[in-house]
Amino acid sequence: MGEWGFLSSLLDAVQEHSPMVGRFWLVVMLLFRILVLATVGSDVFEDEQEEFVCNTQQPGCKPVCYDAAFPISHYRFLVFHIVVLSAPAALFVIFAVHQAAKPGRGGAPGQRARRLQPFYVGSVVARIAAELGFLLGQALLYGFRVQPLFVCRRRPCPHRVDCFVSRPTEKTVFIHFYFVVGLVSALLSLAELAHLLRKGPPPRGGCCHRPQERGPAPGQPAGAAEEPCCPTGPPPRGDLTV
Repeated sequence: MGEWGFLSSLLDAVQEHSPMVGRFWLVVMLLFRILVLATVGSDVFEDEQEEFVCNTQQPGCKPVCYDAAFPISHYRFLVFHIVVLSAPAALFVIFAVHQAAKPGRGGAPGQRARRLQPFYVGSVVARIAAELGFLLGQALLYGFRVQPLFVCRRRPCPHRVDCFVSRPTEKTVFIHFYFVVGLVSALLSLAELAHLLRKGPPPRGGCCHRPQERGPAPGQPAGAAEEPCCPTGPPPRGDLTV
């Protein structure tokens, strides 16, 4: 699960810029998608091609029928789904780190958040588009039930061939579960986008304002310059934790 751990750490870095509903989406992504697919999905779908049995010995007939039954493997489709969903968040993290590393671009936390928010909103929009696209693709490619019997009439099969799918009920339950999780994830992303648009950009960060008429501090000569309440020099490196 090393590759999944790397992806999880990238997604976890986004939570600094996410509102509460965005963190709920992150929990759904990590627990009910990545963890379930890495632990259960591989066992459910790992033997789908080996256990796809057809009642013929004609060379080349079984691969052709399997390709007709499953244009894309369920497991590979779900893995690709997760990678595409994670891509906007990963690109946003890369952009945030790049902005924080630029000299003089650190600024106050409010200023950094104001610069990064449009890009975060864009990543949420891209995530919603990917989510809805894959949900539609899953419904069109596989439907909502894995049939135990697939009838194949493709060449080079000499006649009608009956092919049998392994563990159809278990795969059907898994597909239903993953589709429901996708709907919940899409609703959370829409709620996060609505929250971000309603809230608007964060307030500008700046120095505090001192009273106009204020005498010198005790023990300080009149006319002495007061220290600014906010630092004016360049921010320390690494002040944006992503």
